[in-house]
Amino acid sequence: MTEALTIQGRALGPAGLHEVRALLSEHPEWSRWRLSRQLALQWGWRNEAGLFKDMAARALLVKLEQRGLIQLPPRRRRCPNRMRLPPKSGADIIPEPITQELAELRPLRIEEVSRQAPHRRTLGQLLHQYHYLSYTSPVGENLQYLVWDRHGRVLSACVFGAAAWKCAPRDQFIGWEMGARRARLSWICSQTRFLILPWVEVKHLASHLLSQWCRRLAADWQAKYGHRVCLVESFVQADRFTGACYRAANWHHVGATQGRSRQDSHHQLKVPRKEIYLCPLPPNGRQELSQPIGPVPQPVACPKPSSGPSAWIGP
Repeated sequence: MTEALTIQGRALGPAGLHEVRALLSEHPEWSRWRLSRQLALQWGWRNEAGLFKDMAARALLVKLEQRGLIQLPPRRRRCPNRMRLPPKSGADIIPEPITQELAELRPLRIEEVSRQAPHRRTLGQLLHQYHYLSYTSPVGENLQYLVWDRHGRVLSACVFGAAAWKCAPRDQFIGWEMGARRARLSWICSQTRFLILPWVEVKHLASHLLSQWCRRLAADWQAKYGHRVCLVESFVQADRFTGACYRAANWHHVGATQGRSRQDSHHQLKVPRKEIYLCPLPPNGRQELSQPIGPVPQPVACPKPSSGPSAWIGP
């Protein structure tokens, strides 16, 4: 390899690839977990919260192997995906009809539960059972929310995760070119799941929740990951939903997808078309994202190793 690659947002030149190969050669007995952990340590690869990005390093190694540039040791165990098997349904949720006016259910309790195992498990079970796309544990940066009414009844579940790498209507809305998108994509998050439980029929609840999340997402993301988000996106399947709640919550409709999946490099896969909605989190979020940036740094050699059913369901 003579040219530089950008993988997992990291520029990797020939010197960096040589370092990866040397690590694999010097420690053939190491597991993939240990190799990725050591690579993140050697490169000082941390997120804005100061945590080592060993998962990003592992994904980088796998992508290098897929390109035929390295050979990784065999997997020693299955990926520990908490939601790989269908979870038990129901938990302690009783599906009793909830049809009151929104005012009668407030104040709502909206809680970010990604670091609370019992609530996280409940969220996963509900999405797996009642969301039309089902659910598996998210990969990468994410926030997970459960919503209860004033009586302690669960009403809704929602997950926000990483933004789509490419989305032409979104990028045109922001005014992005490729370099700016690469530099600031982490400033956008995507609503990957939105579920209001099938027995909950409360007018204006969906738009109210969308507004509430937009008021707190930036602060919650900063608290968990140490960096800001300025915009949230959502992809609403056009043959299932009208998107009315997004418009009522003042989200911007900017266009639609072309009916292709993100894996469709050969323009052959057909998936349902989705309407694209965006919401700047601070009022000037769009402007912050579109600010000019300096030239993208060229790859440099990496540092040497140290020693040591009636439900309203969203996207």
